[in-house]
Amino acid sequence: MEPTTDDTLETLASIAARLLGEAELFLMGLLRPWNAYQVIIAIVLFAVAHIAAKVLRPRFHEWMRTREGWPKWRLRLLLILHKRLRTLIFVVLAWLAVWILREATWPSRSYLLGIIAELSTAWLVIAFATRLIANPILQTMVRYGAWGWVTVSILGLTTEARDALDSVALNLGDLRLSLWVIVQAAAMLIVLIAAARFLATTSAARIRRNEDISPSMQVLAVKVLQVLFYGAAFFLALKLVGVDLTGLAVLSGAIGVGLGFGLQKVVSNLVSGIIILLDKSIKPGDVISLGETFGWINALGARYVSITTRDGKEYLIPNEDLITGQVVNWSHSNDFVRLDIFFGCSYGDDPHLVRRIAIEAAAGTNRVLADRAPVCHIVGFGDSSVDYILRFWIRDPTGGLTNIRGNVYLALWDAFQAHGISIPFPQREVRMLGETAVKLPD
Repeated sequence: MEPTTDDTLETLASIAARLLGEAELFLMGLLRPWNAYQVIIAIVLFAVAHIAAKVLRPRFHEWMRTREGWPKWRLRLLLILHKRLRTLIFVVLAWLAVWILREATWPSRSYLLGIIAELSTAWLVIAFATRLIANPILQTMVRYGAWGWVTVSILGLTTEARDALDSVALNLGDLRLSLWVIVQAAAMLIVLIAAARFLATTSAARIRRNEDISPSMQVLAVKVLQVLFYGAAFFLALKLVGVDLTGLAVLSGAIGVGLGFGLQKVVSNLVSGIIILLDKSIKPGDVISLGETFGWINALGARYVSITTRDGKEYLIPNEDLITGQVVNWSHSNDFVRLDIFFGCSYGDDPHLVRRIAIEAAAGTNRVLADRAPVCHIVGFGDSSVDYILRFWIRDPTGGLTNIRGNVYLALWDAFQAHGISIPFPQREVRMLGETAVKLPD
């Protein structure tokens, strides 16, 4: 028979009454002389720790400034010690007081002070351990959740807390979802996701160090490993707390159909991203042009590609646009890029000399490759000039295209000025007819 709401309320009421009774006994126990003495000792020790921390913190900070050459992990540990100095001093003084009382009198007369020392030690250890969590919100949740559970364990209220959490439940057919199951699942999920993140990060670092794997396949392998590790962590956490995963099959199927219709574009970009990684059409570091956007690929994501331009802007291009649109990959098979510039010279200048000077000027420009020598050709006879094309190669398109063209144009200008070669411009002749030459009709 499934528990009703009245049964749940009665269970909560009995647990609350039991907790209130134990709290009453605890408060009455504080009125006993030795318990009161222990509370006073704890307060005095906390005051001493507070004063000592205020005195020692500036000196400790000055000492840390002299250790700037130490490894980062040591400096980070010193910062944590500096921040938790008061708690550390209080824990040392509390355990020292407990040891003195146990040696000087009965163990029962240091019981309450021992609990305070254990709680302080647990808080200090948890505060140090949770510094490994990078997310501030998750760090705070884990810190207070772990300290709360350790506090309940030290006070011997584990059974009562478990019963109270388990009494708040929601029945979904054969599935009973209680607050205790949710807490267990959250704790398991946090631990397993932390382990999955560590494994994914370690595996990704090893994959990126392997030069035999292409950059696009490295990104694909890292993404696949992340999905496998995090998915396994989620389902394993549910399985460990006793959730029947077969009951989620129908729900996951319905969610999948809804996602297929509602998130069609997202799924399309996801599939396009997988295709891009598989066919190796683009990879991190490639220089591409897509419409008016010219830049190099910074990262390949599951939904978009990050492109950084020369002006510092970062464009997030959906993967679908890269599949369906025309993309110019300047460095697909190699890093060589050929650039063309056009110019014209006067008909009175020797074209052989112009070509030789233009090639020498381009070859002497920084970033122009010497092993792929520049070439210059005549492309036509214009109205006012002989038209030329100058072609040269570079190997670093990420350094910009406009600036290298400008440098070559400037080198041509200097070389032409030095050799007396002129760059003509269109000229027009205008004749003014006299007044007698114009006859107007009557």
